[in-house]
Amino acid sequence: MTVALMWEARAVPGRGEQLLEWARAQVLAVRPLRRETLRAPQDRVLVITWWDAEFDAEVPELPEPDGELVARAVHRWRFESVGLESPREA
Repeated sequence: MTVALMWEARAVPGRGEQLLEWARAQVLAVRPLRRETLRAPQDRVLVITWWDAEFDAEVPELPEPDGELVARAVHRWRFESVGLESPREA
């Protein structure tokens, strides 16, 4: 089974680049199958990690950043893969 962990934080206004750099510098104790870092308006940063694990398995997660860097608590979600889908033909 593949499980994906999503970690999303919103930086204090104007500190989005610092939050992005902080997130990218975090090293997990175990390397995931895949890791992707994204950003969005309002200084938001999203990190998705994929693991070969059961849904409720203990896997490394990114920590909370310094409170002076984020505008609110980090949001975390966990999803299990239901398989790849090919695009539909028009």
